[in-house]
Amino acid sequence: MRWLAPEQFGQGRDTVGLYFDVDPGWHVYWRNAGDSGAAPKFDRSSASAEISEILWPFPVRLPIEHLTNLGYEGNVAYLFDVVPTSAPLKLHVNLEWLVCQVDCIPGFGTMSLERPVGDTARWSPQDLAVRDRFLSQVPKNSAGSPWLVDTLQRDSDQLRLTLRHHSGEYFTPHVFPLDGALLVASAPDVQRDGERITYSFALVPGASVPDSTGFVVAAASEAWQFDDIPIDGASPRNPSPKSAPAQPLWLLILAAIAGGSILNLMPCVFPVLSIKLFGLMGGGMPAPERIKTGLLYSAGVLVTFALLGGLLLALRAGGAAIGWGFQLQSAPVVLALILLFWLMALSFSGVYEFGHRLMNLAGRSRGGSFATGVLAVFVAAPCTGPFMGAALGAATLLPTPSAMAIFIGLGVGLALPFALLCLFPRLLRRLPQPGPWMETLRQFLAFPLYITVIWLLWVLGRLVGEDGWLLGSLVLLAVVFALWLSQHLHRIGKLLAWLSVFAVVALGLIAADHLQGERGPAITVGNSVPRGWQPYGKPAIDAALARGQGVFIDYTAAWCITCQVNKKLVLDTDETAALFAKNNIYRVRADWTDQDPAITAALAELGRNSVPVYAWYAPGEKSPVLLPQILQASMIEALFAESSRSDNE
Repeated sequence: MRWLAPEQFGQGRDTVGLYFDVDPGWHVYWRNAGDSGAAPKFDRSSASAEISEILWPFPVRLPIEHLTNLGYEGNVAYLFDVVPTSAPLKLHVNLEWLVCQVDCIPGFGTMSLERPVGDTARWSPQDLAVRDRFLSQVPKNSAGSPWLVDTLQRDSDQLRLTLRHHSGEYFTPHVFPLDGALLVASAPDVQRDGERITYSFALVPGASVPDSTGFVVAAASEAWQFDDIPIDGASPRNPSPKSAPAQPLWLLILAAIAGGSILNLMPCVFPVLSIKLFGLMGGGMPAPERIKTGLLYSAGVLVTFALLGGLLLALRAGGAAIGWGFQLQSAPVVLALILLFWLMALSFSGVYEFGHRLMNLAGRSRGGSFATGVLAVFVAAPCTGPFMGAALGAATLLPTPSAMAIFIGLGVGLALPFALLCLFPRLLRRLPQPGPWMETLRQFLAFPLYITVIWLLWVLGRLVGEDGWLLGSLVLLAVVFALWLSQHLHRIGKLLAWLSVFAVVALGLIAADHLQGERGPAITVGNSVPRGWQPYGKPAIDAALARGQGVFIDYTAAWCITCQVNKKLVLDTDETAALFAKNNIYRVRADWTDQDPAITAALAELGRNSVPVYAWYAPGEKSPVLLPQILQASMIEALFAESSRSDNE
């Protein structure tokens, strides 16, 4: 693969390309790949040029056993127009492609180009000839076509396209549908009636027929593209399966409240909630203050859920691809949480008594109650997946008021147990009476906090690489050193110690953001995917389905505790691996730890926006079955037991 580009760009528009040198017998794909395969993807960017959409040379039909693909057998150039806006001209592209014979091989890569800009373009004669050959095969506008569209009609399970040549010439062009979700790629039945030619295309089973569609008409070495041809007799387009959730709104809200209540027992939330419980068990808190504490904690939870939900909906409305739990996809946020939990754990262990200063932030005071509610939501969001996957997925598809009702319902559930303890003294009196055991319990509860710190350090390492562990550990060391200095120095020394630690923390947050941005999303197969699993790539998944393989996709993230438990207990065991291998299953690990728009879009297609999600495509099936989000080994075994029964029948 290489660039087709001039040695120097001129001032005006020019056409460049990405040239694929394909081995004999192999092929790559057109924009509509046909019955299997996948079109290549080109994520292009330039700060010094305007870039057009990809210009696709017209394809040929490629029969593969009982399937028909549309693509290019041999070398091809995918072209696009470029207009320089500054010098030098720089282009960058991330590529994803699929090359197939019978088996398919996915490919990923990056290419960069830098060229000077002068008065006129300078091409090498060889590259210019190759570019012009493929440019001549790019379909022209239909306005200049010698072919005219008479009719496009629906007839039962077919679309019939009738063409005629304006001069009545007697030859038959090839016609390719632009919409692979509407029409099959196999060659249509062709009938000639005088100067008119009718092409009968089979509809894809179950496809909804829109008001219009498009085709490419190719004759000899030329082609023309016809867009938005009206379809006579088209049925109204079926509602998208995403248009509304299957469950009524009230049921989704009840599920949100129940799921939020369960979150109080999750290891993500319990260390935070324990701080507030100590304040209640200590006794002596007047009723008005106790009620204010409960209401402020609840307000912190509800406001934060509303803000996170509103931000998610606003970003999605703007076209951004994000999902629930997105705050832990940010390295600076994770580092800040590491530091906060570290300080809380040290306080619980008695290493340093923060007293009222700590409790003013997250403990007994009224302001601290609100802050504790905020913190509880931040660490609870990644744990909502096992209980709220369907409801949160529906929230992004519902109208904004209904979606916000689900987010608020989740907040009500999270805040409800603590609020009830604060509002009803009888419930509060059922808690153990204060005594020396509370100090022992307080020290014991430091260990869940330390475990949370270790978990977040691991998440940071997944986000920024192995330097994440070093960066997080140095920040924690600086904090402990400052605490030690503050106990051995006078006032000015203490001030200098804390100023230095604030500087270290600020630099750490900046460094975390820089490392995450520098690392960027991986586009090649990395070493982080366990043996037997493949990284997420839609072309490879489509190819496996086309081969008749079963496909199992594990949508996961490092910050999702349920995901990690399912891996250790079920998915990554030797027994499950042997079961997948025996049944020739293509296993995909879609790692959503870092922001990945492709995985977010795939989750949205399943009606989800949180993890874990487990999608099972049985051999020969294009629609997945979603497994429960808390897995058992018997569930995996049942997948293949059902397949065996179907085969026997």
